Amino acid sequence: MVMLGKKLGIDLGTANTLVWLAGKGIVLNEPTVVAVSSETGRLIAVGNEAKTMLGKTPGSIEAVRPLRDGVIADYTMTESLLRFFIQKVCGRVYFLKPEIMICVPGGVTQVEKRAVLDATLSAGARVAYLIDSALAAAIGARIPVASPCGNMIIDMGGGATEAAVISLGGVVVHRSVRMAGNKIDEAIAQYLRKKHNLIIGEQTAEEIKIKIGSALPLDKEMIMEVKGRDSVLGLPKLINVNSTEINGAIRPILNQIIGTVKAVLEETPPELASDIVDKGIVLSGGTSLLRNLDRLMTQELGVPCHVVEDPMLCVVKGVGVALENIDLYKRSIMLK
Repeated sequence: MVMLGKKLGIDLGTANTLVWLAGKGIVLNEPTVVAVSSETGRLIAVGNEAKTMLGKTPGSIEAVRPLRDGVIADYTMTESLLRFFIQKVCGRVYFLKPEIMICVPGGVTQVEKRAVLDATLSAGARVAYLIDSALAAAIGARIPVASPCGNMIIDMGGGATEAAVISLGGVVVHRSVRMAGNKIDEAIAQYLRKKHNLIIGEQTAEEIKIKIGSALPLDKEMIMEVKGRDSVLGLPKLINVNSTEINGAIRPILNQIIGTVKAVLEETPPELASDIVDKGIVLSGGTSLLRNLDRLMTQELGVPCHVVEDPMLCVVKGVGVALENIDLYKRSIMLK
């Protein structure tokens, strides 16, 4: 399959990677997981196939997440992952290398930004652009970012939560905290280990969060059967866990996220703050799907909060729009 130069928008997330192809829309959505041979370092599986291996591999295979807390933790693996996804979308043979725009959390350092740009170029990009993921989420949520009024977005992914106030096409105030979906999963796993002597894997913790996790206590308690290993006896064990317990376990993480949002609101210029009170706060990213999180935030912040439609696709849609209208967003893009 031979293709000429394409334009790709990539949302390189800690949990999932999404790819937007100009003219077609979202063409790929797979977990950010790589499986490699621990002896030779050879790539064995990427994406969905590699995720099924997490926590289940023999000694000769290692399944890893190359991104931690929204930034590159393993440069070589990230490059292999990007190359695999680019080839999957563009085909193995292309005359012109693709133009790629990739998003990064706003709180990352210049060194971390360079690492993303270099990995993208090494993976096969002709030109690489970087865009702030909070700005991309706002564009994807169809917020009128170019208007001279204040809009606030909170993008909660797997590795980082970003709160940003946007006006006139740029980020005015921004805070990022490396607390999001993965930290919620870790809090659930730690709670079960402490309270029930049960050791569970990250996929089980995520399943508990999705099935019975809630930011506020539920009117009707939900119960779930959880299987794992007894930390004392070392034998398989099955227990019942209820939603109230899980709510208590994840609340400290949610409080830290809310604290970050409050810090952004405290720094927001008064003119923009009044706009935010009128319009409310937009929530995007996979973690915003946690039951009642919008209600908890509305209670704690005193500002109406609502989850955008398709929160998990918001950032990649925004990257796609920015890539197709690059002249409009020139000021907010880093190029290499």
